[in-house]
Amino acid sequence: MTETLPSRWTPIALLVASNVFMTFAWYGHLKFKHAPLWLVVLASWGIAFFEYCLMVPANRWGHGPYSATQLKIMQEVITVLVFCAFAVFYLGEKLKWNHFAAFACVIAAVFFVRLDTKDAASPSAPTPNSELRTPNMP
Repeated sequence: MTETLPSRWTPIALLVASNVFMTFAWYGHLKFKHAPLWLVVLASWGIAFFEYCLMVPANRWGHGPYSATQLKIMQEVITVLVFCAFAVFYLGEKLKWNHFAAFACVIAAVFFVRLDTKDAASPSAPTPNSELRTPNMP
């Protein structure tokens, strides 16, 4: 059981860390509106480099225990959570009820994507060319 914990939790930890970098790359410059745009673009690219250094391994290592779709949905939820903390603590913004309602919809996506955990390569999974047909259809 201890062997499965790092393989399942390492990608999640890397996704969290990468999202912290990306949130600063995308939104950190909002506190520096006096700085020239070209400078904040270069700074954002520099920060985003480190985000990619974490995101790529997270997806590569996570694509065994999780499907690509599950990784993407987890990443979106992590993005929302990291952004909420960033908006409140760094930008000083207040979250309102409608923000929480929208975030709940994103989090609900995790529930729905986890419903079907069968391996796509399993014999019971439909093939890409299979179609649902009624007996009366040609």
